Amino acid sequence: MMRYALSLADKAEALGEIPVGAVLVDEEGNIVAEGWNLSIIQHDPTAHAEIVALRQAGQAQQNYRLLNTTLYVTLEPCTMCAGAILHSRIKRLVFGAYDLKTGAVGSRFHFFDDYKMNHSLDITGGVLEEQCSQKLSNFFQKRREQKKQKKLFKRELQQIINEENSRQ
Repeated sequence: MMRYALSLADKAEALGEIPVGAVLVDEEGNIVAEGWNLSIIQHDPTAHAEIVALRQAGQAQQNYRLLNTTLYVTLEPCTMCAGAILHSRIKRLVFGAYDLKTGAVGSRFHFFDDYKMNHSLDITGGVLEEQCSQKLSNFFQKRREQKKQKKLFKRELQQIINEENSRQ
């Protein structure tokens, strides 16, 4: 299922979004819902892959409790997504790459480690970690190169404009 989540991350990247994909499956392994990052396109800071998949599943099942399901996501969930995962009552979370900046499942924060939580779930991190991490690294490397090229183009354009103005 993580490989499928990676293919969903490709959909996000094709749209110019950060490549994160999520898929929710039931106990038999049937896909209940899927999602990929849509925050940029939808101008919605909550449109992370996990949230998109959980919303879709809630609508499909006509229930906000997504019992006995497993969520596969290519990147460790942030605190917002961890909160939604908690409230949805999924049974298991499986993620790929660890997120040292905003990860809430062990890397930066330990959201589910609080003994006062009213729901616990099984968590497995690092599944296809190399592929998930590489997809994100490649995306951000490409993005930095595009910004660099854009900056260079603006500088060259300004130089041409300045030369034209000096001739007149």
